[in-house]
Amino acid sequence: MPSKTAVRPAKTDVASSRSASADRAPRAGFDWRRIAYHTLVSRALDDVEESTNRNRATTPREHQVLYQFSARGHDMAQTILGSLLNGTHDGAGAYYRSRPLLLSVGLSIEDALGSPLGRSGGFSDGRDIGVVCNLPNREGCTVLPMAGDVGGQYTPAAGWAQSIVYHRDVLQDASYASSMAVALGGDASVATNGFWAALTMATTLKLPMLFYIEDNDLGISVRGDMQTPGGDIAKNLASFTNLFIRNGNGSDPHDASGKLAEAVAHVRAGHGPALVRLTVPRLSSHSGPDNQKGYRSDEEIAADQARDPLPALRNYLVPSLLSESAWQELEAEVARDVEVALTAARARAMPDASTVARHVYCETDAPDAMGGLTRAEREALGGSDVPQEGGDLLRFAEAVRRTLRHELSVNRKVVVFGEDVGRKGGVHLVTEGLQKQFGAERVFDTSLSEEGIIGRAVAMAISGLVPVAEIQFRKYADPATEQLNNCGTMRWRTANRFAAPIVVRMPGGFGKDVGDPWHSLSDEVRFAHAYGWQVAMPSNAADAVGLLRAAMRSPNPTIFFEHRSLLMTGDGSARYPGDDYVLPFGRAAVLREGNDITLVSWGAMVHRCTEAAEAFGNAVEVLDLRTIAPWDREAVLASVRKTGRCLIVHEDNWTAGFGAEIAGTLAQEAFWQLDAPVARLAPRDIPVPYHPVLLDAVVPTTQTIQQELTRLLSV
Repeated sequence: MPSKTAVRPAKTDVASSRSASADRAPRAGFDWRRIAYHTLVSRALDDVEESTNRNRATTPREHQVLYQFSARGHDMAQTILGSLLNGTHDGAGAYYRSRPLLLSVGLSIEDALGSPLGRSGGFSDGRDIGVVCNLPNREGCTVLPMAGDVGGQYTPAAGWAQSIVYHRDVLQDASYASSMAVALGGDASVATNGFWAALTMATTLKLPMLFYIEDNDLGISVRGDMQTPGGDIAKNLASFTNLFIRNGNGSDPHDASGKLAEAVAHVRAGHGPALVRLTVPRLSSHSGPDNQKGYRSDEEIAADQARDPLPALRNYLVPSLLSESAWQELEAEVARDVEVALTAARARAMPDASTVARHVYCETDAPDAMGGLTRAEREALGGSDVPQEGGDLLRFAEAVRRTLRHELSVNRKVVVFGEDVGRKGGVHLVTEGLQKQFGAERVFDTSLSEEGIIGRAVAMAISGLVPVAEIQFRKYADPATEQLNNCGTMRWRTANRFAAPIVVRMPGGFGKDVGDPWHSLSDEVRFAHAYGWQVAMPSNAADAVGLLRAAMRSPNPTIFFEHRSLLMTGDGSARYPGDDYVLPFGRAAVLREGNDITLVSWGAMVHRCTEAAEAFGNAVEVLDLRTIAPWDREAVLASVRKTGRCLIVHEDNWTAGFGAEIAGTLAQEAFWQLDAPVARLAPRDIPVPYHPVLLDAVVPTTQTIQQELTRLLSV
């Protein structure tokens, strides 16, 4: 289809003031023609998209870029950086203004246009905003799946850097030698939790990581000194230990290339992390719908235009490296290439709506995504869903520890980490002794940052490792919400190009005769709502073994909920089911058969339910869901169709707790088999209290469960 937007060679103002770099010979060691090519391509793509936005009234919708972010002004320095990312396993954590870097490390022009147009294929198959890119690459620079939130790129980039060290030093893979990670961010992003968490990780561990900060002095509309005191993060970090810092001008190709090359050489030499801050102009509004004239004066905009790096790059290369005619030929080449790519991108099919629900989880008929163990590696580990007879009687915590120990011993890609997980062995001592046995490279402590724990785990999984991260208590996962969400949606939003099958061990729920609003939160329904996650809530040691092993060998990310009461007491003790026991997700257990009412629960509430059911003979059938994502709908439906009644007991809040999902399913699919309304028993919608008297008034007890069973059986 003919283009509605003519693609012309990018305009350069030859009459503009010459850059200071124009009087210096181009630095050796750079492919300057390639750098110029990708800078011009990026500028041409911005021209196409911005023209589309300006002419919405006359541009057919199928030719519109619905959400556009220009890299104009950031482009030249990014392409210089991209030309330096030539390590076999380099990785980049990028953000929405990073397309020039992606072009320079291998993103095709057609994909760069097709994805913003929402076409099929590309890096999201029409599922994500066009500038939220990714680039899997097993033999070059991998661009980790970008996120729509600000600062979300930093901790995964640090995790990639740590995975480089692990592959190189622990797995003895020489191909990782000299590889590095880079995180790209704007000046406003240095105010985020992710930036500081990654900075702490990189400097304390001396990781091979470069922080590249593009400072255009604007966070959408807010000036830089409102984000960073003094407006210069490099200056503020001058005394930071183990951080090599360079501060330069991203509009000057000579200065930018020198600063970046110096920092990259420092990181590749194994001297630890570096940070480069380059000042750049933002030669556009923040995004397509934004109008910067509402918050910037004409003088400010003109001052940025005067710092445009493209004329400076031209003056730097012409005539010292390229003749005037060679530059014009390069511009014409870019125009042709972009026109061809635009035609091809527009000719791509629209996304197939019938496939929109695919790739939330791993699918057996789909190819391996980049991330986690391969199918062959998972199959080689084996496993059986038949428990071994006569195993040792174990408490819940020891069962988890024993499973971790075995998986660490049979799979060197397994790493276990979290706050106090290493030397101490965790606040519940679940990992006690594992660091001593397997070493601090495989079982290690982290800084106190849940964002850092989960973000690092995500990139480690993408690199092919099996990260088992511990969050000390369920409530403390909240600062990692963005990373958890991004992890769960990764396979879907990249159309199966990437996956991050991490395991997050998370204690929660009431303790032994005690509760409180911070350590006793259950809130498991939040993760049942989260796309792409498996959620395990075992009630006993044997199920904990099978589900944890299944999670560690799964291609999907898993929340593994360890109830505090089970960790602190002998409740849930069971025979060890063996080193090969793997319990599939979504398979409920019938703990007690009955005829008159079905009692459904999970986690520690199961023990109160089974105790309550004993008073009713064979009237009560007790089901332990064991997992709530997925949950065993068929087992529950079959039981209720037999008994005609159902009581659901859980520890999470009444309103929108997971019991409501079960009740809704029963009302919709088993209504005519019900002899009484489906009932729920759950805490009131208030935080978990501290004193035992208050705790028993909120959380269902054996007595209250018995009372509700009596009422329902009389209906």
